[in-house]
Amino acid sequence: MRIDVYTPILLSLLLAAVSPMVGRRVAPALAARVLAVSAVLTAAATTWSLLLLAVTLIGQAPPVVADARADGHPLPEPVPGTIAVAATLALLLVVVRVHRAIRAEFGTRRALRTLCAGHPPDTELVVAASPVPQAFAIPGSGGAPGRILVTSALLGALEPAERRVLLAHERAHLTHRHASLATAVALATAADPFLAPVRTTVTFLMERWADEQAADAVGDRSTTARALARAALTTRRRPPSCALNFTDHAVTRRIAALQSGPPPHLWPLAASTLALGALPALGAADATGDLLRLLEHVLP
Repeated sequence: MRIDVYTPILLSLLLAAVSPMVGRRVAPALAARVLAVSAVLTAAATTWSLLLLAVTLIGQAPPVVADARADGHPLPEPVPGTIAVAATLALLLVVVRVHRAIRAEFGTRRALRTLCAGHPPDTELVVAASPVPQAFAIPGSGGAPGRILVTSALLGALEPAERRVLLAHERAHLTHRHASLATAVALATAADPFLAPVRTTVTFLMERWADEQAADAVGDRSTTARALARAALTTRRRPPSCALNFTDHAVTRRIAALQSGPPPHLWPLAASTLALGALPALGAADATGDLLRLLEHVLP
């Protein structure tokens, strides 16, 4: 208990440190999935560890202390009281952060779906008249298919071949459910702020993943890279946007990656990263058993 309960926090720091390397060396689709699953497992274990630390305050409650002394049982102190109180406050902060992240996610999706209101249900592409170049992949809901929302400014800036790249890129986001992946990592980061670098890496990898899918769809990596470059130049001439998925997230690195061959999968490195994500859960489980054994003579 004294050591295991802290391992998820330490391992979340390690996962954050190795995530950029994994993002550079492993194929985007595999790396994004592995890092997202690892982040969710680590965040869940970290939150559970905070709960375990907070639960140790039960042993210091006056009624429990009185009963234990009356029965002649020793009073275990698995962690100092100050750490237990700090963990309780951190746990409350986690609840607040996760609640805000959920509200922000649903608010963004609601706003995007409102922009598509009035169009036929089977309409995939929705063009919005706007001087700001933007493109969004909007997940479907209630059985309705996903949609692609593109502004007229972005479409007007691209050549026909580059528009095909844009649509293929956004379709890849919808096909592979990148919105769900992004939501999972966002909630994990809300629960464990140490995982912020993992979220940044996964966000970049999803864009790289969509780039590779677009390049395969149009059959030309050079055209895909050119579309990215043109969209990026168009964006720089306009006011900054809040969610320009097609032109954001280290475009220079994405263009350079498209000009080289597809990255290898490197399954051993991916498996090691996934194992790193599972270790916090094992540590939290072991700490849970230790705490139950320590408190079995105290709890009625």
